[in-house]
Amino acid sequence: MVRKSKGYRTRSRKKLTKPIRKCGLSPLSRLLHTYEIGDKVLIKIDPSVHKGMPHPRFHGKIGTIMGFRGRALVVQVKDFNKLKTLIIRKEHAYPWGAKNG
Repeated sequence: MVRKSKGYRTRSRKKLTKPIRKCGLSPLSRLLHTYEIGDKVLIKIDPSVHKGMPHPRFHGKIGTIMGFRGRALVVQVKDFNKLKTLIIRKEHAYPWGAKNG
């Protein structure tokens, strides 16, 4: 008999759920937003899109866009005292900073 996996993704499913009235895909305005290198973004995981999803430890962190890779953003985030580079899709990033409020 094979035991159920106990990896980190199986334990993090409850955290990444939406309220029932907000289920479904995100609004298109988030995908159509144009980012520039140096912009600040808030990493907020959208559970309806599995592609380009960052690790749950980075949920709620603020990072700086360092570049682009296809449809994804290359974001640099401070994780404790180290700088980490993440490749995330636009669905998981929200604009942050002075010009966006």
